[in-house]
Amino acid sequence: MSMDTFQGDFSLSALVEIVEISREGIKTIDIVERPDGYDRQAFCIFEYVYFARSDSIFEGQMVYTVRLECGRQLAREAFIDADIVSSVPESGTAAAHGYSRESKITFAEVLCKNRYVGRTFIQPSTRLRQLGVAKKFGALSENVAGKRLILIDDSIVRGNTIGPIIKLLRDAGAKEVHIRVASPPLLYPCYMGINIPTREELIGNKLNPNELAKQINADSLAYLSVDGLKKAVRTNLKTKSPGKIGHCTACLTGDYPIELDW
Repeated sequence: MSMDTFQGDFSLSALVEIVEISREGIKTIDIVERPDGYDRQAFCIFEYVYFARSDSIFEGQMVYTVRLECGRQLAREAFIDADIVSSVPESGTAAAHGYSRESKITFAEVLCKNRYVGRTFIQPSTRLRQLGVAKKFGALSENVAGKRLILIDDSIVRGNTIGPIIKLLRDAGAKEVHIRVASPPLLYPCYMGINIPTREELIGNKLNPNELAKQINADSLAYLSVDGLKKAVRTNLKTKSPGKIGHCTACLTGDYPIELDW
């Protein structure tokens, strides 16, 4: 089921309908009973962070607006003085604008994206992901040289693509590169169908922010808190049942919306 055009109120019932949307229309695939005791929604919070298109509307709000609010909240939690704020495009851009507006630090583009290279974190090997990054971005040297940069990324999964980006910016003359991540560290795999790897592959389980900053040659690194992400997601949320609001944060907290059988 495509969620990019799902709109409206999230009223709850004891049943969940799984539908298929195609050129032939809408077809019911199955109707599943909601498990006893699970009376809240558990909408994937990572849809807001990364997966969804910016113009998607979930829970009565546009994803772009949520990402903008994530950047504002990140600036409140992890401010640092710099000359410019920029982003790892595309999904980091809205958060970077939010950080810029909240911090009053000018936004400027520092990376030029090759639009013919796909998303790199789903590539099957580290080497392919790093090669993808090398082909995916170029540095805008006139915006970078001699500048202290705050670079906003939407998330860090394995941590092996942000390092080459920092090297690219330093080679272009950046004086400082401070990484700010508009989501908490990913710590747990997703068993709900999203391609998030094992705990052993997730860099958040291996290195704390200071250790990761040193490894990737950043001057500093900070993540948005879980509470900060929830606050950003719910700032403009529209629902007729506020007591039933819920988001799955399992990949961030290990708190899965249903019990696992293994």
